[in-house]
Amino acid sequence: MAAPKPLKFGFAPDGYIIDQDCFSSFQYRTIPANLNGCGWIAAYNLRKALDHNVAFDEVRQELDDMHFLKAPGPTLMCVMRKYLKQHVPQYRETIGREAALLDAQESCAGIFRYREGPEPHFTSYIRQPDRTFRFFNMADDFEDCVMPMEQFIEEHCAPGTVILLWVKDENH
Repeated sequence: MAAPKPLKFGFAPDGYIIDQDCFSSFQYRTIPANLNGCGWIAAYNLRKALDHNVAFDEVRQELDDMHFLKAPGPTLMCVMRKYLKQHVPQYRETIGREAALLDAQESCAGIFRYREGPEPHFTSYIRQPDRTFRFFNMADDFEDCVMPMEQFIEEHCAPGTVILLWVKDENH
């Protein structure tokens, strides 16, 4: 059976996934991916930013298969770490709001695990030439936006643990 097709507006013109709401016809961890797909979407976008030739549905399926327990839920951090270790071995991890802000400034791309309001969430980003950052699938009305890292941390990271999974920008 062929995989369902996501709606075209779930993607930015350059191919990044920007709106997980468009993936309700895909299953992830036994439920529609629009409800819990932020992890695999962030992993796909990070790999795209690093010029990996991978299809989004391969990322979704591989991350889904890596979960030991086939039950509804988000992408577990242990699974995200295992996935990145296999496909982005140069990634680094930083825990804490202030440390993440500093390390993100040195990155070319990465994934944040944080709370967007009351919800735990993964969002990916890439550095822009002017040293701002482009964020993908962050929140409603912030599906594809550019802002300074300080603004993201201040306005979008609710109190609680902030984890940054990042790739060093070798040019800075």
